Amino acid sequence: MPRVVGNDLEPLLSAVPPRIAEPVRALGDRDSVLEVVMDLGRLPEARLPGREVILSQQEVVPDDIDYVVARISAFGEDNRAGIERTLNRISAIRNRVGRIVGLTCRVGRAVFGTIDIVSDIVESGKSILLLGRPGVGKTTMLREVARVLADDFRKRVVIVDTSNEIAGDGDVPHPAIGRARRMQVPTPALQHAVMIEAVENHMPEVIVIDEIGTELEAAAARTIAERGVQLVGTAHGNTLENLMLNPTLSDLVGGIQTVTLGDEEARRRGTQKTVLERKAPPTFNVLIEIQSWERVAVHENVADVVDSILRGQPPAAELRYFDAEGNLHRERALHPEQAGQAPRRAAAEAPPPARVLAGTHRTRLYPYGVNTGRLEHAVRELEVPVEITKDLGSADAVVTLRNYYRRKPSPLRDAEARGLPVYVLKSNTLLNMQQSLANLLDLDVPPDEVGDAISEAEMAIEHVLAGRDSVELTPQNAYVRRIQHELAERYNLNSRSRGKEPNRRVQIFREENG
Repeated sequence: MPRVVGNDLEPLLSAVPPRIAEPVRALGDRDSVLEVVMDLGRLPEARLPGREVILSQQEVVPDDIDYVVARISAFGEDNRAGIERTLNRISAIRNRVGRIVGLTCRVGRAVFGTIDIVSDIVESGKSILLLGRPGVGKTTMLREVARVLADDFRKRVVIVDTSNEIAGDGDVPHPAIGRARRMQVPTPALQHAVMIEAVENHMPEVIVIDEIGTELEAAAARTIAERGVQLVGTAHGNTLENLMLNPTLSDLVGGIQTVTLGDEEARRRGTQKTVLERKAPPTFNVLIEIQSWERVAVHENVADVVDSILRGQPPAAELRYFDAEGNLHRERALHPEQAGQAPRRAAAEAPPPARVLAGTHRTRLYPYGVNTGRLEHAVRELEVPVEITKDLGSADAVVTLRNYYRRKPSPLRDAEARGLPVYVLKSNTLLNMQQSLANLLDLDVPPDEVGDAISEAEMAIEHVLAGRDSVELTPQNAYVRRIQHELAERYNLNSRSRGKEPNRRVQIFREENG
């Protein structure tokens, strides 16, 4: 569990007027103080988790502001200052003529153990982007990442420290960063230039950067990643989807572009002709949404997750959290908006209800929240007796997505009240729909048989990639053949079905042949 090993409260209190500092020292839980706030003409207050404490019944006057300013470093263009060899941050509010009329004095803390929850990812060497609301601990985790990589793994780590928040104020870095080196930035506008300078001049294996917020900084981050340097940074935004909607920073996750498909490709995908696609490989391999020190949501393959979101599929992050005893749990979260809820076993994850039996009767399937065009395509591919209906009253079964099933809108409640089976898809993909249809119609596809068929297809793909013209697989039903076709397509190989039922089989080949 994360633990505070260094608290810079006392150096901060030494820089504020005694009449404000002494009430803070008298607090029983003073080690929990987050900030001391001083606004001209208002009562000074201390902010603690979940509450605020008035520190004096005398309003803040200009002399109180001047007292603090005289005891800290000079303010930069970002209106931030510090206290030498501490992690404290003092932020100024100015009036229209530049006079300071308010101060937010944040207490600096060095915290060990904040990366225990994602230590395997940090150690992997992958580039990592941290997201989260202000004050959730992004910079604290970034500082710990730098120390662990520099001290425990003996890597060459360079911190680009724009506001001296990561390594503290002054020319000598705070010991909380360990052996990592720190490059200060003369002005926030030059952060991107210092990022490139760090790579070109100091041969780092890891670059750590806080608050990537401009196009120039996003471009610099891409340049660093393309040079093979591990990049660990933070950006503005709470979730991956927030970042995708930000035109300035979406390049960090590959960028978004509009693509017009041909008629045949649009039919194959089951989509409209104009779609959104990822423009380039993401700068960061892994994205971590920090909810608290004890709780994060992890997207371990940003490229795949972005592609899924653009295809209308809800992202399934891995939720990691510590329980009260300090044990680490890892669960699959359904959606970022649900990731903050305590995980629970949903009815959607229970065994499905009694199957609708296949036969001469055409099963009428009512889709709710599911891509209807793609579902119809899955029905055609499997050649099963299923009819898609828009009338719930005439349906034999309902198919929906997990996030809709959890919310239980009225059509799903009505379906369950009528005793209709409700089948829940993990995602809106064609393969997932085919798997659900196979289950719905009780297709005779034992799990072991599917695994054997996949293994056979993978072995055939290896032979073709090694130079063989083609490989013909053993006969399978339409459902299993479709999986084999998709495996071949994933490796940019051709495939086709040959023969007649029940001996129809897949042939995998590199080029069109006779």
